[in-house]
Amino acid sequence: MAHYLIIRLSAIGDVAMTIPVIYSAAKANPQHAFTVLTQEFLTSLFINRPENVEVMGIDIKGKQKKLSGLIPFANRLSRGDFDAVLDLHDVLRSKVIRSLMRMRGKKVYVLDKARKERRALTWQENKRLRPLKPVVERYAEVFYRAGIRFDLSFVSLFQDRVADLSVWESFVGEKKGTWIGIAPFAKHPGKIYPAGQMEKVVEALSQRGDTTVFLFGGRGEEETLLEQWASRYPNVISTVGRASLRGEIALMTQLDLLVCMDSANMHFASLVGIRVVSVWGATHPYAGFYGYGQRGSDAVQLPLACRPCSVFGQKSCFRGDWACMTGITPESLVEKIESALSSAV
Repeated sequence: MAHYLIIRLSAIGDVAMTIPVIYSAAKANPQHAFTVLTQEFLTSLFINRPENVEVMGIDIKGKQKKLSGLIPFANRLSRGDFDAVLDLHDVLRSKVIRSLMRMRGKKVYVLDKARKERRALTWQENKRLRPLKPVVERYAEVFYRAGIRFDLSFVSLFQDRVADLSVWESFVGEKKGTWIGIAPFAKHPGKIYPAGQMEKVVEALSQRGDTTVFLFGGRGEEETLLEQWASRYPNVISTVGRASLRGEIALMTQLDLLVCMDSANMHFASLVGIRVVSVWGATHPYAGFYGYGQRGSDAVQLPLACRPCSVFGQKSCFRGDWACMTGITPESLVEKIESALSSAV
């Protein structure tokens, strides 16, 4: 039996993508123990985890933000009963932790982030536009190098248990007809479909027979906008503030389809086996961050020569007009949604 420390501290979507790998590996190797180190608020993602998987929180915005707090934390970890470290992040904090582990004789295995290949995708001249290995497969390779053998057998966080929907019962009632989720936001502007155009999509879907549209987003400005849409159109419900992250993921299990950006919600839906129609602008599925188990044909994107201009969507638009997003008409997006719904198995 061996005890493995798995490190992935952020971002939300990237942590979510570790779950298919970790759960698959743990179920195939019940003789081993796995401890996942991530941010405290992300520990709630690890729903219905295998018995040999534990989750540990780290406060990278507080106590462990600076080296003065991180090093003592890493020292305590290094004195634990871990046999090896699987670094699925490869950033400064994970390097500090794994270095102290290595000094105490622990074996270390590190993710290949393919930084050069990803940058080549975003060049404006001599762009190398080709599909790179999916991140989930890159995570799995770290396990394989550590001698952990398994197949990617993960299907859903609720494969063996029914999702708890009690928090939604008085609010949305029993499911009737088609339920469509829309998560129109992302961390960076290069990954967000224009609000005015997305509202037209919401309006069109609200008029669809026997259909309820659920809007997903965060507090503040996002909540205000979604509440406005919900008040303007029939059969549209904003979920903001109604439940915890776990509660929102539970609701996603009931959706027939989720429409979203290149964002964490794409990965949440993927973790519960729900089909996703995703909208891509500055970023591209070729970088490897596509949803686990999703169909490549469900990515909505324009074949512009400047795309992708960013791996993560944080860069400014070279053209200055975000044509990669504004050029996707609401009508074409609705058509893609209808096609996905009609072809559902």
